Amino acid sequence: MYSSLVRAQNAFGFFTTIAFVVGVLIAATDLFAPRTPSGTVKATNVQVVLGRPHYYSTRKEEYAVVKFDLDADLSSLFRWNTKVLFVYVTAEWPDRNVRGAGAANATNSAVIWDSIITSPSSDHLANIGPATLKKLRRSAAGKSIDPSRGKLRLRNQRPKYQITHPSGKIAETDDVVLKLHYNVQPWVGLLTWDQDSDLGVWKKMKGGLSKKFAFPVLKSKKQEGGSPRGNTAA
Repeated sequence: MYSSLVRAQNAFGFFTTIAFVVGVLIAATDLFAPRTPSGTVKATNVQVVLGRPHYYSTRKEEYAVVKFDLDADLSSLFRWNTKVLFVYVTAEWPDRNVRGAGAANATNSAVIWDSIITSPSSDHLANIGPATLKKLRRSAAGKSIDPSRGKLRLRNQRPKYQITHPSGKIAETDDVVLKLHYNVQPWVGLLTWDQDSDLGVWKKMKGGLSKKFAFPVLKSKKQEGGSPRGNTAA
């Protein structure tokens, strides 16, 4: 009953219980830290091309390329428990092909750009060079979090991914909007995403939605092919 193995098991059980309780308390501190994200996004150049959007595509199809401007202040999302902030922009538009009860809420959504922003405490996890890492550490010296980490200013940004549709047709689509999203990955706790309504001191995204625009008529393209990466609307 009081063997060394039993005592080791009891000590380990006590340790894991304490670690779990401390982890819960750490995660709970995020609930009391205000989140006030804001941003503006605007489409600056929109084209629809007939070609092969993926390097592995076996047929030509229509795909859209959307350049955009982005101004965002997500610095309030960086707290001492923040490990990584994932930021991405989607293009969304109503799905006119859906019939029935769900037609009103049917929406196509495709990611056109994304970025990973690390906190100073997790810079070593980022795939960056020694010179950039040294610069980031210097900028964060003496600060719990460098506020500039969450501030983005992009002008006429090229998309990382093109927009396609399962039907292969995407030209002359109306009511398209760009939307800014984020995902916070903490050191301890649950992943959290942007929210549609205020939750205590966590505020919903202020702005972050572009004006409606349309995918234009198909642009002729002499050469086949495209970027090696693409994104298909769901």
